[in-house]
Amino acid sequence: MPRHLLPEFEALPYPVLDVRAPIEFTQGHVPGALNLPLFTDEERARIGTTYKQVSQDRAVHLGLELFGPKMSAMIKLAQKLVPAKEVRLHCWRGGMRSGAVLWLLELAGFKVHLLNHGYKDYRRAVLASFAEPRQWRVLGGLTGSGKTDVLQALAAEPGQHVLDLEGIANHKGSAFGAIGQPAQPTQEQFENNLAAAMALLPTDAPIWVEDESRQIGRLTIPPALFAQMRAAPRWVLEVPRTARVTKLAAEYGAENPVELAASIERLQKRLGGLATKQALAAVEAGDFPLMVELVLDYYDKTYTYGLAPRPEEPPRTFVPVASCDAAANAATLLQMTATLVA
Repeated sequence: MPRHLLPEFEALPYPVLDVRAPIEFTQGHVPGALNLPLFTDEERARIGTTYKQVSQDRAVHLGLELFGPKMSAMIKLAQKLVPAKEVRLHCWRGGMRSGAVLWLLELAGFKVHLLNHGYKDYRRAVLASFAEPRQWRVLGGLTGSGKTDVLQALAAEPGQHVLDLEGIANHKGSAFGAIGQPAQPTQEQFENNLAAAMALLPTDAPIWVEDESRQIGRLTIPPALFAQMRAAPRWVLEVPRTARVTKLAAEYGAENPVELAASIERLQKRLGGLATKQALAAVEAGDFPLMVELVLDYYDKTYTYGLAPRPEEPPRTFVPVASCDAAANAATLLQMTATLVA
């Protein structure tokens, strides 16, 4: 059954108000939380400097001086954010900031549930969650095999569970992976979002996840989770190259050619000068099948090398399929797993 990261906090069906400064909130926050900052970034910095260079008492007095004039505005903002007036509340450690806002909101008629040890405790639970054992099933395949599409098809099947790492990372995993995607979150927010998604998945049933390198764009898969993925059974889709070229050419043909060219240039050292020049010319000419063929030479070689058996990893199960039809390939995959796992 799914488990919450902090049951006494997350299981409550009320909005989360995070009273830390905007810069702290942007760096990472509980997924779905709303920012009700007690201090601006500049005010927080002033208080911190006063604490270090003068004294704790003077820092507290400065905080109170800054807090007083903004109390009315904070109540109005809280009422706008949460009209029902029942909230979960936290700061970094569950200290003075959350205590001050708790007092203010209760004075204004709110019912407040405080996370006693703050966001710091939440982060501790997030990082610990990646080491909890799961029954991973890793889905691999050469570039263009449609692994993400197959995962989506699996997620639609009763009893199948999926973790979409690339969806959470806002990146498709290759040098072209950022094209058409929203900006990636911070590493901290990626971990928070990932832990929240995992908390909704069962601990006593297999979970499908795409085969990834340690990095997804500029984000890093948490080491404890990555180690579990490396040790999990891997199912490798074998899709004909012609089908993969057709799929990728259609996808890239719909993207911004300037972004495609920039991605190809980032691969220049790996593709080589001639292949890079030919691929850029193919993009300019709108010949996306040729561009894909040139790039796949590199990606296929790299992924095939990664499939080489290693003593510490379980064997791979290869799944031959005829096309990139996600529903059909998901069905084939499930038939094979049912036969081999039974």
